[in-house]
Amino acid sequence: MRSEREVNTAVERYADTVRRLCVVYLKNSADTEDVFQNVFFKYCLSSKVFQSDEHEKAWFIRVTINACKDWLKSFFRSRTVSVEEIAELPYDSPQENKDVLEAVLSLLQKYRDVVYLHFFEDYTAPQISKILRKNVNTIYTLLTRSKTLLREKLEGEGYGR
Repeated sequence: MRSEREVNTAVERYADTVRRLCVVYLKNSADTEDVFQNVFFKYCLSSKVFQSDEHEKAWFIRVTINACKDWLKSFFRSRTVSVEEIAELPYDSPQENKDVLEAVLSLLQKYRDVVYLHFFEDYTAPQISKILRKNVNTIYTLLTRSKTLLREKLEGEGYGR
């Protein structure tokens, strides 16, 4: 079990990353908060020794992705109303950012993962391949395809050249 100081430091460092990943996967603030707490609870109970800050960050990303996937297929989740069936929550962001975020969220999960890690977390394709446990050439292909899909979606909304 980790000390309070270690946990507080981890929360300061990785809270934004974990929360953003949860939002990308879950698209729901209540579920995001639940998974967020579970991830840091797992960290608190974990005795894993990390080789570096990057290793620790990769651990948080992997645990968050797995926790989100587990949450999405959980019994509780399957017995609730989907996000699509309820009114959209207010989102106080410039319209341009909202359109881009909606375009990213409309991508298939395999594209969302690489887009998020590359553009929001600044990971390179080789780093993403290790995190997602996929071939580096697969990551390059997914990035290229996702850029094309985003370009098509956003050009249709007036973001074209």
